[in-house]
Amino acid sequence: MRIDEIFTVAAPPEAVFDYMTDPANLAAWQTSKTHVEPLTEGPPRLGFRVRERTKPPGAKEFEQVVEFVEFDRPGRFAVHIVEGPYPVDGAWTLVREGDGTRVNFTAQGELRGFQKALSPVLSRMMARQFAGYHRLLASNVESR
Repeated sequence: MRIDEIFTVAAPPEAVFDYMTDPANLAAWQTSKTHVEPLTEGPPRLGFRVRERTKPPGAKEFEQVVEFVEFDRPGRFAVHIVEGPYPVDGAWTLVREGDGTRVNFTAQGELRGFQKALSPVLSRMMARQFAGYHRLLASNVESR
């Protein structure tokens, strides 16, 4: 399964990167997050891990551990699902575009079991969900 999206934020890459990688902001733009707990002390960086609880619309809440596997401020970061039922990793590349930022997002992973059979449906649902997250992210960063 693969999801690609490009969106823009009317803020510089540094502001977008810092907002997106701060665990304290995650539930404010990924609204299905019910709890985010840093597992690594200190500021976000390569190898930094968080435990997330997620309650997707119409689905059961689940928990996952996520790790930053790329962290290159302000240009790119990527996360890997270390533990959890949906092994779909994400990467965001931020490029200065005028006074704002163009963000290229890719989510990719191999679903297992019954999820594999539902992959086309799950992929469309997740793409819509991430598009909504990214609209909210842009709004939140732009209003700061």
